Amino acid sequence: MLSLSSKGKLLKTQDIAVIGICAALYAVVGILTANITFFGVGFLPAVVIPAIFAVLYGPWVGGLSGAFGIFIRDMFVHGNAGLSLAAGVPPNFILFFLIGYIASRNISLKQALAGVAVAAVGLLVPTMMFLPEFASYTGLSTEVFLLTFVLTIILSLAVIAAVAIRWKEWRSYAIASVIGQAVGAGLLSVTVWAVSPFFLSFFGTPFAASYILPLFVWTFATEIPFILLAGPPIIKACYRAFPSLKFRARTERKGKNVDQDR
Repeated sequence: MLSLSSKGKLLKTQDIAVIGICAALYAVVGILTANITFFGVGFLPAVVIPAIFAVLYGPWVGGLSGAFGIFIRDMFVHGNAGLSLAAGVPPNFILFFLIGYIASRNISLKQALAGVAVAAVGLLVPTMMFLPEFASYTGLSTEVFLLTFVLTIILSLAVIAAVAIRWKEWRSYAIASVIGQAVGAGLLSVTVWAVSPFFLSFFGTPFAASYILPLFVWTFATEIPFILLAGPPIIKACYRAFPSLKFRARTERKGKNVDQDR
């Protein structure tokens, strides 16, 4: 039995194989969809894959799968290993680890709605304050940017609120997605700005500090819809096909260790 800790088994032998499968899927779908854009704004629909595995198999599986998968994808898409290790791997690990960790917690309706309110203020206020920088970064006109990004943010938060109220079983997953994506996007944005002077051949010129917030909102708004909308139905289908996964999730939510190899 493989363990990452002497005090507790964080990964089972089965989990190692699952990490390999998830990382491969994340990388392949990420490579195949690297050029997909909407009004010139790139999307990464592959982010839903490690999010699903994080819920099904736990935070370590999700985090490590995302880290390995994004590195493989980056090697095929832009080939800059240093950039990927600095700005791609850590944010992806944290993003999917948090989704797996928080999704296993019981979050109240009050907490969920408070989270939606904080996210709305935290995303919409910077968008309006730095509108010219946002539009310049994406290459869109101010009007198109405002329509695309603000509507995406509003619709995403509306979905979260609806899920929190109507579908209690997905409340924790929705909040986990918001928190994980916010932390991951924030770390990505700051890291890209910090390391950009060392990767001039990739960026052309170093990022200005004013691009941190635009990059954060862009990353959040273009990835969260895939995690929110595609995640629950796929996870539900997996639970139906493999009831043991649901048993594992329920048991871990109660704070117990599930080790079906015993």
